[in-house]
Parts: sequence; structure tokens; C-alpha cells
Amino acid sequence: MNNSGTFTKLRPLSLLRQLSNCSDSTCLQVLSNSVSWSIYLEQGKITYATHSVEPFDRLERHLRRFSQQIPLLTNEVRVQVRLMFEPDSHSQLIKDDSNSRSYSPEYQAISWLVSQQHLHSTQAAVLVQELVKEVIESFLLIKEGTYELTEPLNRMPKICRLSVEKVLEYCQIRLQNWQAFVPKISSPYQRPYLLINSKFDDQDLPNLQPDLINWMKGFSLCHLAVILNQDEIQLARNLYPYILKGAIILHEPDPPFDKLPKIFEERPLFSKLISGLVDTKEELNTTVNSYQNIPEEKIVPVQRLSQISTPLKENFQEPTISDNINSTSQRVTAATVTVQKVHKIVSVDDSPTILKEISYFLENENFSVVTINDPVKAVLSIIRHKPDLILLDLNMLGIDGYELCRIIRNNSLFQNTPIIFVTGNKGIVDKVKAKLVGASGYLTKPFTRAELLKIVFMHLT
Repeated sequence: MNNSGTFTKLRPLSLLRQLSNCSDSTCLQVLSNSVSWSIYLEQGKITYATHSVEPFDRLERHLRRFSQQIPLLTNEVRVQVRLMFEPDSHSQLIKDDSNSRSYSPEYQAISWLVSQQHLHSTQAAVLVQELVKEVIESFLLIKEGTYELTEPLNRMPKICRLSVEKVLEYCQIRLQNWQAFVPKISSPYQRPYLLINSKFDDQDLPNLQPDLINWMKGFSLCHLAVILNQDEIQLARNLYPYILKGAIILHEPDPPFDKLPKIFEERPLFSKLISGLVDTKEELNTTVNSYQNIPEEKIVPVQRLSQISTPLKENFQEPTISDNINSTSQRVTAATVTVQKVHKIVSVDDSPTILKEISYFLENENFSVVTINDPVKAVLSIIRHKPDLILLDLNMLGIDGYELCRIIRNNSLFQNTPIIFVTGNKGIVDKVKAKLVGASGYLTKPFTRAELLKIVFMHLT
């Protein structure tokens, strides 16, 4: 096989299948629509896969799912992982050759979680498996692109090895299920909004759970699924009747998620019937590699794959609107929407421009935002408003963000309130100092709406 080429000559599915027959270790690097994919293989099996669109957001979502069964994966641990391993600039993972040939920062973060005994090696293997499946699912949708094969630098321990064919079968089934919603839904990163004032007969629509209504304010289907601990396809299935009726509208994915390939309407990928579904008991034929021994009392079992994600044998049918809705059950109305909790966010910054930008980004998503431009008076105002999250500028006149954060943390009311530093400082020393004074996270200026919502997603859900 050629070591480089374009997908006009060799399709992603065929490319991976050919690589599964190779006995050497290799890294498949792919570039399409400014997004880069890196798929690591060893003796014909996948050891890891990633792409350049918010890799730590992807890791965060899966860690959040796992944290419900693994108490050691606390929010503090997840924040620490990002502070330690997330690069300041991570828009391209394969810009320089040395980085592209070594394992990605989020893979190093997973290895660190194992070494620090926050994850057992078997739990890490399931985590890697879930990340690989999500990346390969998007990879199979690429229509055009270039690829290159390189020899990876074996600097990191192998957590597991996954059967290429089993991963492909699983992803093909997932993509077939997504096809039921095309063209209304073209990406799991589209953002649903409920039109509160829409005049639709509630009897024609199935119920929506209150938690879903509460968070349907700018988060993507993918992020909403994590908040609700649902599978993305099941969530799409629940929302689909509302989308057909026009009671829910879907906005396009925020950058950079808009760069990922869409679920397309044509079906060359699925023309050949899949013979037999993957047995969940095989768990994609995962081979777990041994790490250092971890004491048995430190091991917290994670749910099996069949419980964490959609069962592979489950075959979603074309969604239909039920004709027999129980009229006494709770229904979505403007009244039920307005009683839901509105999260209050306080933003402290001596720059009116930054405050205005934050207010626009967040109030547009129905958050309650309080802006404070005088840092000296910030503490009293914060005590009065009792926010759910605090955005704090680092460099202000009169008092800096470090000191203000320390004062806020000394108040018992705010010992567990997320405090996010908003700053142009990118140095590791600043991040370490922020952690020492009790900061929960770090948002670097200039930031996008998606980056701001990502911080909210991390700390308010």
C-alpha cells in the first residue's frame, strides 16, 4: 500500500480494512476540511484514535460518563487533567511531525489517570474503546481528504488493542441509525432549541423530561446526551417528533465542530448489508495490556460497555409520533419551562467590552448573568447574588484575580462554587498559581462562545 494518497482513490473504510492486515505498527494521519485524524495501529489492531476538534472536550464527556460509576474520577481530578495536559493551542494535532508520531496529549492524560490510580487499567481500556469508536464514526463520513502513514514513536504504554473489523461494524450500525433522522439531523453537534411560544397540540407530542428542557439552551445533542446520561441516538430519537413538528429547531454546530463531516443522505457506505451484529459480550474484541499492579481496594468497577453506551444489538427504527399519549402525564408547556432552574453566573472584569461579550454569549442561552466592573466591590455583590458560577478576570486594577479568588474561597458560602479565571495569560506558572488559590478552571482570552459554553458544561452540569 502507498504511504500517502487521497480518499478519491481509497475510501476510509477500505483504508482501515487494508491496515488491519498489516503486521507493523503505524499511525494513519488524515487531513480533511482542516480537521486532522490520527489512528494508531499495532499488528493490525487499533491502539488509539483521535481528531483535532476539541480532543479534551471529547475526553471530558467520556470521563463524566465514567465518573458516575467511578468515585475517584471527581470533578477536581478532571480539571487537574486538563490543566496538566491540555495544550494552550490544540486546533491542529498533526502540525509538527514529532507530535503527530507520538501519542496525543489526551492519551497521555489517560495514562496518567491510570498511573495515579484514578482509573484501573481495565476501566481505561473501556474508556479508550469509547473514544476510538466516536473518532472512527466521524472518520468514516469523510468524502475527500489526504492520508499519510508514519511509524509511531512508542513512548506511551499501550492500554488496549481493538479489532478493526469490530470497530467498523459497530460504527456502521451507529451511522445507519443516524440515517433515520436525515436530513432533519445532520450532525450530533447540532444545537436544539425549544420554541416556548410555539402553538402545537401537546397531545401530538411525546413527553420531554424537565432536565432536558432546562439544558436545551445552546448545548449540542452530543453534550446534552452526557448531561442526561443518555446515548446520542436515543436523545435524537426523543427529540425527532418535536423537530418534525417545528417545536424544536436545530442550529448548526458551533466552531470548530462545524468542520467535522456531516451525516450524509446518500448511502454508499451502507449499501452492503451488515451480516450479524456485534455481540456486546465481546466488547469489540478488546485486548487489555497490563499496567503496574493496583491494590484491589483502589479498583472501582465501571459499567460494562453494554450499560455505558447503546447496546450494539439494539436496532433503532424510524421514529414515529405516538398516537396514544397519556394525557395525564407531564407535558412541555411554557409554564413547565419557566419553572426550571436558571443558573446564575457572575462575571467580574474591569473591561466593559469583555463583560458585554460574556453577557451576550450567556444571556443568549437563557442564563442569568450579573456583570461587575469594580473588583473592589465584587465580594459584597457576589455574596448578595449567590451565583452558581463565577467568571473572574485575572488582571484588574485595585485587586488582582488571585487575591479576589482567595477572598471568595474563604467565605463558606462559596467553598464549592466554580470559579473560572478569564485571562490572556497562558503560562503554566499562572495555571499552577490559579490552582493554588482555589480556581476551578481557566478560560484564555480571546475566547469563543463555544469555549465559554464548554466551561459552563464542565462545571454546572
